Amino acid sequence: MKRAIVLAGGLGTRLRPFTTVLPKPLMPIGDRPVLDIIMRQLKGSGFERVTIATGYLAELLEAFFRDGEAYDLPVDYYREGAPLGTVGALALIDGIDDDVLVMNGDVLTDMDFGALLERHRASDAAATIATKKREIQISLGVLKFGDDGDPTRLTDYDEKPTIDFEASMGVYCFSPRALRYIEPGERLDFPDLALRLVAAGEVVRAWRCDDFWLDIGRHEDYEQAQEEFERLRDRLIPSA
Repeated sequence: MKRAIVLAGGLGTRLRPFTTVLPKPLMPIGDRPVLDIIMRQLKGSGFERVTIATGYLAELLEAFFRDGEAYDLPVDYYREGAPLGTVGALALIDGIDDDVLVMNGDVLTDMDFGALLERHRASDAAATIATKKREIQISLGVLKFGDDGDPTRLTDYDEKPTIDFEASMGVYCFSPRALRYIEPGERLDFPDLALRLVAAGEVVRAWRCDDFWLDIGRHEDYEQAQEEFERLRDRLIPSA
């Protein structure tokens, strides 16, 4: 069975004041909430069950998605009694006895979630992280001193350099054994779990993705998502 767990319990503090009345996954992109888009994508990718981990304004999410009948996709819920970080709830969700897709509920992307899960299942990984190449231009001149042993002597000067890096897309796959590294009721974020896995000798792999992706948690990314939604509608929303 293809199962997805959507993490939707965060406070969405970076998107205030919008998120004082709406949980972040219900923030509209064009004419529909971002999690509505995700649900349609999961159905189109062959997923057969979705568990939504809720917390902040849980009642609104549960009232909107109900049992998933509108998507022809069974939906159930795990409601956090206290904030458990980005992955802490996984230790308390029943029935994770197979590889599972876990993702944030505020991700706007056209990546193939089903293909990611299948690639993970075919690998030796305890966890797979969907990643995206990003670059940041530093708006200042960056100086280096002391490479020759003299701490005050300039050895290099890079005016407004660009830094390339791989960013987590907020979409992961886990094998059941990965969840043994989470104590039930423990507050834990994904970076800490990933480092625990690595320290224990478990394999953590990347799924490098060239698809469109935005995390709408910041105002500037949310505004960009609004601007690009209509252009990308056919890619983002599977046809019925």
